[in-house]
Amino acid sequence: MNTQLINGVLIDWAKISEQSYLRNINAISGINHIPFDHSVTFFVGENGSGKSTLLEAIAVAYGFNPEGGTRNYNFSTYDSHSELCDAITLSRGARRSGWGYFLRAESFYNVATKEEEYSRGPGGVPQHFHEKSHGESFLALAQNSFRPNGLYLLDEPEAALSPQRQLTLLMEIHQLAGQGAQFIIVTHSPILLGLPDAQILTFDDGPIHPCQYEETDSYQVTSMFINNRERILRRLLVDETNI
Repeated sequence: MNTQLINGVLIDWAKISEQSYLRNINAISGINHIPFDHSVTFFVGENGSGKSTLLEAIAVAYGFNPEGGTRNYNFSTYDSHSELCDAITLSRGARRSGWGYFLRAESFYNVATKEEEYSRGPGGVPQHFHEKSHGESFLALAQNSFRPNGLYLLDEPEAALSPQRQLTLLMEIHQLAGQGAQFIIVTHSPILLGLPDAQILTFDDGPIHPCQYEETDSYQVTSMFINNRERILRRLLVDETNI
């Protein structure tokens, strides 16, 4: 029995215009249903494959601000989200979450600025994200704002984190997932992808489909480079100088 906060996503393509670029995204074009049956689901794939587009649409359909934050955040610096959110219906589980967060690496500065503004109100507890490094802010957010039984949508959370901090984030995700939280994460990090018992959905090679950790490009390219660094660099750099 699926006990997740969001059991899946239904897409009604009749609500998407025939001229929309969404119809040219191979990973999602024609897909009507995407199930989520794990506490942690990773979206993987090459840049431009549609991962962030789908995550953003799920976030907006759930009620999050398109640029990130909790469902209480309401601001717009640049309206860029696609029409996919209007065609999505979320299949929700029996459990209900009273908390959640949408984290986008690319717009975190804007969210941090708004957090500072919101925290000045009654009962506000400022996090002072702008007084920390980018990586420290990301990790502080996860450690201070993520709670059990919450829904967390993370878009490339590794962007500002060192490998050591990625391991710390992995531990935070694992602990919260064991306490009823659900995560849907876009990532290129072979460290985060190594989380046990996670579902990995790849956006490469046709429609979205599950894949194993060792099948991801993040793992294969990283492993290949580490194990064959000198040979790969020699080939790349020699070829470059001969152009």
